[in-house]
Amino acid sequence: METGYKFEIRNRVTEEDVALTVGSGDLSVLATPRLLAWLEECCWRAVAEQIQEAASTVGTSVQLSHLAASGLGAEVVCRAELVEVDRKLLRFAVEAHEGELLVARGELERFIVDRDSFLAKLADRKA
Repeated sequence: METGYKFEIRNRVTEEDVALTVGSGDLSVLATPRLLAWLEECCWRAVAEQIQEAASTVGTSVQLSHLAASGLGAEVVCRAELVEVDRKLLRFAVEAHEGELLVARGELERFIVDRDSFLAKLADRKA
C-alpha cells in the first residue's frame, strides 16, 4: 500500500455528540471521544478499499490535540491522510475544522489484521 489515501467526513454536532451525553464532561460541547471516533472513521475509510476483503484495520495508537470547542449545531469537517506505511502499520495525519477554525489535529495509527484470525483470538480469550 502507498501513502496519500485520504478521506473526509462532515458531521453536525447534536445532543448525542456532546460531552454531557457521552460522559466525558458536563458541558454541551463536542466530546473528545466523539471527535476521535469521527477521525478514526476517516482513517479506516481512507484505506478500506485498498486492503484485501478478508482484512480490516484496528486502531492501535492515538495522539490527538483537541484545540477548540464546537457547540451544538456546528459543522465539523474531519480529514485523514495516510502518511506512512510500515508493513501492516498505517500512520495517518488527522485534522478537524469548524469553518476556518482548527478544532483538532493529531496522528492515529491503525494495523491491518486478518478478520477471522483477529476475531478467533478474541473468542479464544473469552473461552
